[in-house]
Amino acid sequence: MCEVIKITNNLVKEFLPERIQNSNKGTFGKVLNIAGSFNYQGAAYLSSVAPLKVGAGLVSLATIETVINNLASTAPWITFLSLRDYYKKCIASDAFVEIKEAINSYNVISIGPGLSDLPAVSAFVDDVIKYLNNLDKKVVVDADALNIIAKSEIMKLPHDTVITPHPMEMSRLLGVSVEEIQNNRLHYAKEAVKKYNCNVVLKGNKTLVALKDGSVFENTTGNSSLAKAGSGDVLTGIIAGFMAQGLDCANAAILGVYLHGLCGEIASKELTEYSVMATDQINYIPSAIKQILEELE
Repeated sequence: MCEVIKITNNLVKEFLPERIQNSNKGTFGKVLNIAGSFNYQGAAYLSSVAPLKVGAGLVSLATIETVINNLASTAPWITFLSLRDYYKKCIASDAFVEIKEAINSYNVISIGPGLSDLPAVSAFVDDVIKYLNNLDKKVVVDADALNIIAKSEIMKLPHDTVITPHPMEMSRLLGVSVEEIQNNRLHYAKEAVKKYNCNVVLKGNKTLVALKDGSVFENTTGNSSLAKAGSGDVLTGIIAGFMAQGLDCANAAILGVYLHGLCGEIASKELTEYSVMATDQINYIPSAIKQILEELE
């Protein structure tokens, strides 16, 4: 049985990317976030803003025109890539042709938050994952993209991939009940690594990060404030943002879950665990980073 390593400030403080002064936005990486649908526009916002908040240089949101129109004025920091839609509700199955060339301009691809798993979206996600398998890109797969993968024949994910399932999504990926997942979290986190040959973040109390090299880490930050809609979208964005700045998948996932949990803790001191929203988690990223940086002094 492998030793589970605790994720502490002493561990993650060396992972924070260096901020080079002679730099531009390209220095700190570019994230292409494929997210959102008519019914889940907030997920696209949260997963696109979080990478910028942790230091990424640029984030482009690839989504349908309805989402772009609603977010453009409230998130001027995001650039947009319009994808053809399926009756203005979700991304069309043939929208892959519009994103194929764009993918090459980004060093990190995140996919899944708020996409929905309608048939058109499922076909689109299949095409994107298959295409990414042939490229040297860092990838974060979350939410509806995980649900689509669970129902598809996709067994191979890109080499540098992190998946971020909550217990229900893990249940679908492995065909095991949620109760069984929760009773044997370590075992099933490692099983997901084997099945999909990727790094796995199994979210929940004491989030587990299981890596392709066989090591497993357990987070020590966070509280019940994170058990709220949108929280996972923020985490996806945080991990993608650290990847964009040059961290490998393993260190980005470890630092990401620790920082995300710390945001919840700090926000709760002022807002209580009842009242922290996903947007608050983003707003407290600077305080969490500052706390980690203080340990470096």
